[in-house]
Amino acid sequence: MSSLKDEIDMQNLPVHIAIIMDGNGRWAKKRFLPRKLGHKAGADPLENITKAADKLGVKHLTVYAFSTENWKRSDEEVKGIMDLLRNYLDRYVAKADKEDIKIDIIGERSRLDQDIQEKIKLIESISADKPGLNLHIALNYGGRDDLLRGFKKIAGRIEDGSLRAEDITEEMISENLDTGFYPDPELVIRTSGEERISNFMLWQIAYSEFVFNSKLWPDYTEEDLYGDICYYQNRDRRFGGR
Repeated sequence: MSSLKDEIDMQNLPVHIAIIMDGNGRWAKKRFLPRKLGHKAGADPLENITKAADKLGVKHLTVYAFSTENWKRSDEEVKGIMDLLRNYLDRYVAKADKEDIKIDIIGERSRLDQDIQEKIKLIESISADKPGLNLHIALNYGGRDDLLRGFKKIAGRIEDGSLRAEDITEEMISENLDTGFYPDPELVIRTSGEERISNFMLWQIAYSEFVFNSKLWPDYTEEDLYGDICYYQNRDRRFGGR
């Protein structure tokens, strides 16, 4: 059976793909299940898509796991998401010697439970030298919050006299964001059919190509990823030129 993977131009892979994993709640609602089971169902696609991207040779994958606005959800749903995160991190640690994926977290972690913060430190440490895909998990992340924290870092340098306002550049702003250590995404995928950014990487996606996939996240497969990459490769990326 042929696969869309065979149609991908391996010389034109996006270096960085970002995914807004949307639709877990609606997936559960359609099946008359609690929302937390929708989030649980979304764990397998994350693992499958990460492995598929790694095998393709994609260098960076950023996934939007929990936003700064998601704290507004019910205590039960938030607890369910955090428990799933704990399980994900523990599973990775248990099989870390067999994985080649490097994992780090972007976002403001101080609001997270202390045990989760410790698990994050551990997984970032043990995966730091892995040679494969860089998986960036956006957790308690918001694009505006990212910019605000970045601007405060720059403002601090102006206050202490080590930087002049006129010396601020776009590159400097980028370097002071959570994503300052890797390239901006060329491709942003949002599942569930919604067509909005939802406060995700506002600075970094200035010239990204967008694909709004109608699949709910728990139903999203490797074949969907291959199709979205093919769709991206057929775009004419002009960056404001003709």
